[in-house]
Amino acid sequence: MGRSRTEKSEIVTELKEQLSKTQLAIVIDYQGLSVAEITDLRNRLRPTGTECKVTKNTLMRLAVEGDPNWESITEFLKGTSAFLLVKDDLGGAIKAYQKFQKDTKKTAFRGGVMQGQALNEKQVEAITELPSKEQLMAQIAGAINSLATKVAVGIKEVPASLCRGINEVPASIGRGIQAIANKEQDAA
Repeated sequence: MGRSRTEKSEIVTELKEQLSKTQLAIVIDYQGLSVAEITDLRNRLRPTGTECKVTKNTLMRLAVEGDPNWESITEFLKGTSAFLLVKDDLGGAIKAYQKFQKDTKKTAFRGGVMQGQALNEKQVEAITELPSKEQLMAQIAGAINSLATKVAVGIKEVPASLCRGINEVPASIGRGIQAIANKEQDAA
């Protein structure tokens, strides 16, 4: 027996809510996967903050209708579709799916959507080469620390240079007096 209109409406609402928290959606053809294999895929994706959603294409179409961020997903809605909704670790989720795909050889990548842009497989794979959020934060922290260190060294160097200059004045005066005395001796 099919789902009632109310159940379908609840699913569409749930999909909209999940998409609002998603950074990247990947559409795959899951035909031929057993329940155990789909469970394995979900387990591999869970640590990356990704959810694998299996739903009818018409329900996903209703969920993205009128939303410019996700509307381009409709071009991938055909056949048996599963949706990988990536919330956190983009690179980790893509790598986990690629490893699953390599192990099972049963799924087919259809496309991805990020920030309103439809992405092909090469574009999605390129995301895996980007540094993770933690790596970016470490790089920024290092840059800020480096800048602060350079500023501190520069600020410290101003009075140190001034002191060296002040210390050099008596020595310069002494050398100047000595030079004058030597000149007077030579002249005499």
